[in-house]
Amino acid sequence: MFIPATPEEVAALGWKGLDVILVTGDSYIDSPHIGVAVIGRVLMEAGYRVGIIPQPDMTDDRDISRLGEPELFWGVTGGCMDSMIANYTASRKHRRRDDLTAGGVNNRRPDRAVIAYANLIRRYFKQTKPIVLGGIEASLRRISHYDFWSDTVRRSILFDARADILAYGMAEETILEIAGHLKNKRPAVSDIAGICYIAPQPRPDYLLLPAHPVVAKDKGAFADMFARFSENADPVRANGLCQQQDTRFLIQNPPRLPISGPELDRIHEFGFHRDAHPIHQAQGQVRALDTLRFSIITHRGCFGDCAFCAIAVHEGRIITDRSEASILREAAALATHADFKGIIQNVGGPTANMYGMGCRRPESSGPCKNKRCLGPSPCRHLDVRHDRQMDLLRRLRRLADVRKVFIGSGIRHDLVLHDARFGREYLEEIIRYHVSGQLKIAPEHCEDHILTLMGKPDAATTEKFVDLFQRTCKSEGVQSFLTCYLMAAFPGCTLADMRRLKQFTRRVFRFTPEQVQIFTPGPATRGALMYHTEKGPDGKAVFVEKNTKNKEIQKQELVEKPPKKRPGSR
Repeated sequence: MFIPATPEEVAALGWKGLDVILVTGDSYIDSPHIGVAVIGRVLMEAGYRVGIIPQPDMTDDRDISRLGEPELFWGVTGGCMDSMIANYTASRKHRRRDDLTAGGVNNRRPDRAVIAYANLIRRYFKQTKPIVLGGIEASLRRISHYDFWSDTVRRSILFDARADILAYGMAEETILEIAGHLKNKRPAVSDIAGICYIAPQPRPDYLLLPAHPVVAKDKGAFADMFARFSENADPVRANGLCQQQDTRFLIQNPPRLPISGPELDRIHEFGFHRDAHPIHQAQGQVRALDTLRFSIITHRGCFGDCAFCAIAVHEGRIITDRSEASILREAAALATHADFKGIIQNVGGPTANMYGMGCRRPESSGPCKNKRCLGPSPCRHLDVRHDRQMDLLRRLRRLADVRKVFIGSGIRHDLVLHDARFGREYLEEIIRYHVSGQLKIAPEHCEDHILTLMGKPDAATTEKFVDLFQRTCKSEGVQSFLTCYLMAAFPGCTLADMRRLKQFTRRVFRFTPEQVQIFTPGPATRGALMYHTEKGPDGKAVFVEKNTKNKEIQKQELVEKPPKKRPGSR
């Protein structure tokens, strides 16, 4: 059963109203890969009546009012991506294509979708039930944040959206607690972990961040605010935070601990349709389904903490693994799908080969406060071993009706090298069985001063892995290749650095790369901090290319193929 998206579906369930109405910036795909679908099903499994309105028309009330008004709250998300990143390239050009919109044309998600949808609700429901924000757009914009598209420091999205509560991070348990409070007529939410709310005064027991008017003008104060925000992202030891926004204060309760492995198993076995809701049929296909429909998530979280990536900020650095038994049950269920051709397109997570890995220290310690797990090299406390994932992949290969099991998401190549016991065997095995022509890695650059700022492994590590990959392919008698994600215009990167990267790729990878992106400063990332302040983590000045044309030149320097030699030329 899909989450109801029409009045007819609500009536067919015998419901006379809804407890919760979810509004999303994507087409509604019923899949464990889609956050709003997960939240909706978690609520329904708990007994709440839930409806969903995907991509409502902003010009009138026909869409936003078609399910009526909820009894408990509205849930608003921009979708699986920050709407500004979904709508615009790093050069601020509007994206024409949208894989999360039926038909593929990017014309149904408004800019700053969370704010737009919350204001749309307020326009047609004047004194309505609480509006609860969630998803990655709300999560990354919950405090004062640098916004690349306006080149300003914007205040908390909770204030601009005129919403009541913001649930940040992966919020399944948070949203259930909010629903329970409201159902039991307990509007006070000050005791719920993982939320932000608005208050007239700061909490005396919470850490006070520099005020928004100050950080909006003073880059030093912004950097100080960001440091305190980052230091208190650990759910084990974090303090609550307060920040004055206008005459009122943003209150951020400490983060919630990640959900348990058994609970993650339960969520993934809800019986998702793995399809777009029939309401979208007339609009066309949702291209994201091409990769999501027959893919399996093995874990949540990422301890890579790359400076340009929002995953660690949103999902956290602690890995939550699903059990092998649950993953095998999901794979067996995929095999019964009418469109299944025997190929599982991806088995992985934010980083595929972090399954079964984590910190050796007690869980009560939490992630290190002032140290990254993988930068500049893997921490000695990190338990790096690929045997559990290898065993899982072997068991998946043995399933009836499963012909191929691929790793479609990227791997951390430095982890393969660091695993002295199982790393080589793991590489041999995935090349032999689990690479569909190309294995994805993300070296991003070759200049170590840039890689240090990025939080990526050094160039020598990449070169060593490429050599091992090529030798392994030869010994296995397999013709496989590397897809290498590279980046232009990250803080610290000059045109001269891109020329050296061009030489590196031709010497080491032996091809002209195509997977090159211009750095986009996503909200609440360390990369955005460096871009805005033009300073590195040590406080020293770094070069930041802010001219759009020069950013494009950096990219073109790398992707431009050498001219073909004319016959007879030397």
